[in-house]
Amino acid sequence: MLKTAIDVGGTFTDCLVLDEQGQIHQFKSPTIPDDPALGLINVLKKTATFFKMELPEFMSNVGLFIAHGSTLATNALLTGRIAKVGLMATKGFRDTIEIRRGYKNIRTSRFNVFVPPYKPLVPRYLRIPVEERILSTGEILKPLKEDDIYAAIKKFKEEKVEAVAICFLHSYLNPAHEKRALDICRQEMNGTYVTASHEVLPVFREYERFSTTVVSAAIGPITERYLAALSERLRELGGGLVQSVEESARRAVSLIGSGPAAAPSGAIRLGQCIGTNNLVSVDVGGTSFDICLIQNGVIPTTDYNWVGDERVAMKLVDVQSIGAGGGSIAWIDSLGLLRVGPQSAGADPGPACYGKGGNRPAVTDADLVLGYVPADYFLGGEIPLKADLAEKAIRSVAEPLGLDVPTAAKTIFTTVNSLMADKMIEVSTKRGYDVRDFALVVGGGAGPVHSAHLAELLEIPTVIVPRYAAAYSAFGMLNMELGRHFSRSVIARMKLLDLERVNQLFLDMEAEGRQILTEIGIAPQDAVLKRSMDMRYVGQFHEVEVTGVPLGAISPAELEKITQAFHVRHKDLYTFNMREREVEFLNLRLEATARHETLKLAEIPKASQEASSALKRRRRVLWSLDRGYEETPVYDGTRLVAGHKISGPAIIEEPATTVVIPESYACTVDGVKNYILQRR
Repeated sequence: MLKTAIDVGGTFTDCLVLDEQGQIHQFKSPTIPDDPALGLINVLKKTATFFKMELPEFMSNVGLFIAHGSTLATNALLTGRIAKVGLMATKGFRDTIEIRRGYKNIRTSRFNVFVPPYKPLVPRYLRIPVEERILSTGEILKPLKEDDIYAAIKKFKEEKVEAVAICFLHSYLNPAHEKRALDICRQEMNGTYVTASHEVLPVFREYERFSTTVVSAAIGPITERYLAALSERLRELGGGLVQSVEESARRAVSLIGSGPAAAPSGAIRLGQCIGTNNLVSVDVGGTSFDICLIQNGVIPTTDYNWVGDERVAMKLVDVQSIGAGGGSIAWIDSLGLLRVGPQSAGADPGPACYGKGGNRPAVTDADLVLGYVPADYFLGGEIPLKADLAEKAIRSVAEPLGLDVPTAAKTIFTTVNSLMADKMIEVSTKRGYDVRDFALVVGGGAGPVHSAHLAELLEIPTVIVPRYAAAYSAFGMLNMELGRHFSRSVIARMKLLDLERVNQLFLDMEAEGRQILTEIGIAPQDAVLKRSMDMRYVGQFHEVEVTGVPLGAISPAELEKITQAFHVRHKDLYTFNMREREVEFLNLRLEATARHETLKLAEIPKASQEASSALKRRRRVLWSLDRGYEETPVYDGTRLVAGHKISGPAIIEEPATTVVIPESYACTVDGVKNYILQRR
């Protein structure tokens, strides 16, 4: 059976197929913003044609979509293309999402008076208070006033709200009020997306829970429409989804980063090729730049996530995203300075050079003008690029700044690289890591174009550009463990912890995890369950996740072992512990995944001739404004084999991407067709 991984990006939809011989085949097709499901079907048709099958026949040979990820939700949030949301909150707490623990702007100090205040996703007039109150014990203090629910619904209908978020205090312990409000809303607002915090994030801390639920509502309608259309088309073809439409739509926020979250798994596999497990994984797509720092081969996870200015407290791979990619638009701000992103041209109309009606300058337009990407071989020649339209678009920002077109293009290129480099510093240097001690693994269609310049800015010595860089997230999906995370709050000091309740909550999560894995075709014997606990010292704000919690009933003796493991983990992270201080338990966590084997990468032939035998042509490239355009060798990536070495400046053209090698780097092709760039 064929194994398939699909990533729906903001600009392209990527598909990788692992055949029975262990060969990986990659395919790309433009994403259709108005109907992403159709874009996915299009790439499947292209894949089926390659295997000389009709699409239904191909689908019958795919036993299971082992992975399907998308940047659809992330891109919608980053670019502001979200639904109009109404919020129902416990009376007195509707401003929680605006007060947000005093956070003003996550990129600056909360005390910086020059930064404008945060603009919440739900304006205050659409945040409706509801009289009800559940205590932290789960007991009902005030019953739900249903008249408030109906009044809120009337207001939402008048304002043509597209989605509703329901957030009541302590619903993670007792969701009765939220469930009743949910039932009324779904009955009275048929066709409107409605979600509640106990469905999205059933853990304590109201700001994190409220914010995450509002984000889920904001991206819910676009996610629901996409999943419904995809489900219908796949049903016609005999395929299926990893997660049911109902489950994904109800927890739309869980799809945030579902594509980029897979990339670090691919990075670890690629790092093995050069014998390192300290890696910086970056994915430069059409709309977003996604980065994850991996130390000692461990993929970091966190529930302290920010997407743009929005707090998303789901348990996710710690991938940071900003709106910077090949489709990011260049513009001039009120101070007369050139800015790039976060707005993106996406796939439709796309950058001006696509010739599909776009007239605003994008990063890809600058790449084309600079000579980094080919006009006649973009996506293997499927999308011919128009240099005259790119120049015209760039002129719209060049002339107001008094620049010529090449200088403006170089400025756009440098600006977006600086944005990416700043984000890399944020997840490395600002966390105490020297980025020069890590190898940079780069993917995404635009990644290999910018990667060496990024490495040059940060003095990173080694860059790995994988054979499947253009489908990097999909490649990661072939390497990652498939499954779901679950969490429940307990919030108790060790002496007061109710072990019976703890064991029951773990059993409930395990039953839910097994059911979900069974629904997607994972046999019970192939299910892997991993427990963990969030713990802290009494008086601390932040908690530490302790892994390795044993399966089965937890006894007092095992609880003591878990506590000792917490002390050790705390010291590993912060260089100290406080064994004399009492420990507090906060959240129980469960990871339910399918058993997974390491992906074997196919070897390629060794070189019998010099790399010059793969020389394709020469092209004028602007490496330096001082030197102007220079004739630069361009190599055919399909003819390069293991052992070939190319010194910069040079360019390698692959059907799905372009590898740009500046003068300070030399590139070697390894045994599995990775391009290894070493600083000279």
